[in-house]
Amino acid sequence: MSDFIKHECGIAHIRLLKPIEFYKEKYGTAFYGINKMYLMMQKQHNRGQDGAGFASIKLDMQPGQRYISRVRSVAQQPIQDIFSQVNDRINNVLKAQPFVRDNIPKHKHSIPYLGEVMLGHVRYGTFGNNSVESVHPFLRQNNWMHRNLIMAGNFNMTNVRHLFDNLVELGQHPKDYTDTITIMEKIGHFLDDAVSDLFKKLRKEGFNKMECSPLIAERLSIKKILRKASKNWDGGYVMAGMIGHGDSFVFRDPAGIRPAYYYIDDEVVVVASERPVIQTAFNVSFERVLELAPGSAIITKKSGSVKLSKIIESKTRKACSFERIYFSRGSDAEIYEERKLLGNLLVPEILKELGNDIKNTVFSFIPNTAETSFLGMTERAEEYLNKRKTDAILSGRRSLSSKTVTEILSERIRIEKIAIKDVKLRTFITEDSSRDDLVAHVYDVTYGVIKAEDSLLILDDSIVRGTTLKKSILKMLDRLNPKRIIVVSSAPQIRYPDCYGIDMANLEDLVAFQAALELLKDIGKSDLVEAVYKKCLAQQNKDDSDLKNFVKEIYDPFSAKEISDKIADLLTEGGIKAEVKIIFQSIENLHIACPKHTGDWYFTGDYPTAGGNRVVNRAFINYYEGKKERAY
Repeated sequence: MSDFIKHECGIAHIRLLKPIEFYKEKYGTAFYGINKMYLMMQKQHNRGQDGAGFASIKLDMQPGQRYISRVRSVAQQPIQDIFSQVNDRINNVLKAQPFVRDNIPKHKHSIPYLGEVMLGHVRYGTFGNNSVESVHPFLRQNNWMHRNLIMAGNFNMTNVRHLFDNLVELGQHPKDYTDTITIMEKIGHFLDDAVSDLFKKLRKEGFNKMECSPLIAERLSIKKILRKASKNWDGGYVMAGMIGHGDSFVFRDPAGIRPAYYYIDDEVVVVASERPVIQTAFNVSFERVLELAPGSAIITKKSGSVKLSKIIESKTRKACSFERIYFSRGSDAEIYEERKLLGNLLVPEILKELGNDIKNTVFSFIPNTAETSFLGMTERAEEYLNKRKTDAILSGRRSLSSKTVTEILSERIRIEKIAIKDVKLRTFITEDSSRDDLVAHVYDVTYGVIKAEDSLLILDDSIVRGTTLKKSILKMLDRLNPKRIIVVSSAPQIRYPDCYGIDMANLEDLVAFQAALELLKDIGKSDLVEAVYKKCLAQQNKDDSDLKNFVKEIYDPFSAKEISDKIADLLTEGGIKAEVKIIFQSIENLHIACPKHTGDWYFTGDYPTAGGNRVVNRAFINYYEGKKERAY
């Protein structure tokens, strides 16, 4: 993606099912779990670079012994920073108490972070600020072990205000207005209730206060707590939590919007946002890493029993397709093939635009994350070329000279590395005109491979705002003096904001929306903008079940090609000499390439929850009223 947008968050959860001594004996280190957590978080750093956090719980600690440890960072390299802190603290203990080093498992209580239950998180700041207080895991502390709650998640809620008001109605006084705090306090409320009810019940059964504690841990139903807490949630989420006594859970939204994968054997329970992370860290096969079902939770009790529980009835599956196109690691076997197919399916439209002129076309891609789709695209283009060669030879096989046959066979797809990002270059001037000149030089270009009669075709993952294309990439490519520049997006036109985790919150930032507005002006229908605004306003106080996405009406008068052509016009304002065309993936081909991930609301406006319709209408109201604020 040539545009910079904030990404997903990533979670990592490990529950060791054996005593620390087991891992020391089998793997040679008592820090097996911590080492694996470091690997899992590093392998997910693509999902969050604003901050990182790690928390652990030690099982079976005596009163007065510390059993919860947490470290968070917003340093430039937050994952390295938190594990440097962990390492320093552990080494300080071992240095001050040499006898501990000889038998680390025996002295588990003395060593910080050496626990059996662990939770890690990498974060992009899509809501709130990027201070360390905003970094997960969050901790809800209590002197009762069972009421301590540690939480981290990959999520956004569309109805935070409603959930916040519910907490206030319960008599609570939340310390912050964020979806993370709101969700944690919601779960915490029902956790408190469950612990209190169990305590009263056990006392009636004749147990004294001290005897109640282990029985509460045994009988506490995480499933019931999650079911009650999530009753009114609207959003895309994977919630991970740990209870002070050692229970843990990871819970996925009922539409499966946000991803979660797990692996279980007799030694560990592992959950992460991405499958290859688990495959790599634990050296297990693709088939052994399973997807957590929508609406379900994987719950591990303090005893070590593990259960997959249905919390909410699943809805129509709408797993996020953007995960597959861009955000997830391309080393996943399925994602790799899906991205190649996305490129493959673009070829007919590309050939049509080129008039089948392969000879005078140079193929390339930008940025590096588009490389897999580029492989799929060039493979199919080569198949087309090979068929053309075969037809040419067979049709004239009696009269062709060996020289002519050689010339036919020697034709190739012209693939070049055209754009190379200069990672050392930073834009340090904030004044627009000066800064734009620097932005235009963020990429270096390869000179000498483009002829005046050539078309230059560049594949991108997706085009969101178009800012980088307009201010940098197109100007840079135009310096090579091609006849035409064709920008191809492996994703469809992004027309609507996201409200489930990816930071695309404002309609007016989306170049497809800007293009639609310009087209309305061109055909004299700008009054439609006000009409849509009034419809959106009228819906603000309606129940979620009655909400509709009225912003679709802005796009309805136009074909996808008309919008693509207008986007090209908008992005080439400012003296681009070459003719510029833009080709987007079709919705139909997106679904062919990613059949298990049909969540396409960015492209179609078909939101998987009612709250999505409320958000998109609010985003339009904000645009119309000139408010630069989030719609959720």
